[in-house]
Amino acid sequence: MRRVWPWLRLLVAVGILVALGVRLGTHAFLDGLRAVNGWTIAAALGIGLLTTVLSAWRWVVIARALGLPLTLGKAVGDYYRGLLLNSVLPAGVLGDVDRAVHHGKASGDVGRGVRAVVFERFAGQVVLISVGIAVLLTQPVLAVDLVPNTGVLVAILAGLALVAVVAARSAKVRGALATTWADARVGLFSRHAAPRVAVLSAATLAGHVALFLVSARAAGSTASVAQLVPLIVLALLVMGLPVNIGGFGPREAFLAVAFGAAGLGAAQGLTTGVVYGVLAMVAALPGVVVLLRGRTSRVEPVEEVQVLPERVGQPREQGLALAG
Repeated sequence: MRRVWPWLRLLVAVGILVALGVRLGTHAFLDGLRAVNGWTIAAALGIGLLTTVLSAWRWVVIARALGLPLTLGKAVGDYYRGLLLNSVLPAGVLGDVDRAVHHGKASGDVGRGVRAVVFERFAGQVVLISVGIAVLLTQPVLAVDLVPNTGVLVAILAGLALVAVVAARSAKVRGALATTWADARVGLFSRHAAPRVAVLSAATLAGHVALFLVSARAAGSTASVAQLVPLIVLALLVMGLPVNIGGFGPREAFLAVAFGAAGLGAAQGLTTGVVYGVLAMVAALPGVVVLLRGRTSRVEPVEEVQVLPERVGQPREQGLALAG
């Protein structure tokens, strides 16, 4: 199954794009490519820099809370490389896997390095899901048109519950969950980390929404910001589905349906999704420089804490001296 799943995801993504092309015509895709120009590229690079720095800062907060050395400059470089890999490789998460394993090896604790990246991405998803739920609760038309029916939701929840029950019977899984929860309490939910992570996640989400608004305007949409933002937030949620080609697939399908349901035109939604996909790749292009320069995340030596003779007998601080 492990060998089949990557190909299955690829086929699903291709199937979605082909179905959209057949249903709405290829002109919507071509319009999206033609809409990208100098000012949209500049906007993508500027917004991309902002969101990348904010996301990398969130990673630094979590990593340091877990006792892993990581400076903001190195985190930004690694994050750009991860974004580039996410944008050009299937599934859209392989770049995160790369930076997680690399940082874990460099810091001497692969498990905790991986968990730091998982927590960083999880924090962003929690804020996004919270905003998405608020959108659905305040936009009844969208809730009726875009949310699966009760039967589908019950089936999904039942499936998740079954997976949880099966996993809970494994001692290995229980041990991994206990370790993860212990680190989450320190890296995510501590009084030091939680407020910073929440603010950085909200600011990052605002940046992604801004890039989507640029994409919609470039695609020719004249809808108001109030009309577009709810659709954009839900589109960002859909982008989390692991069936895409460099991000393309479910996002375009959702936007076509959502724009059509909102009376903005299905083709307009598809074009907006294509423009966003291209601009997201443009925003990740600085990752090419990082790749050419090689790995940038090297852990600086931890300074040894020395006890001076006159302090012998007095309590001394314990802990790591974190780089940066």
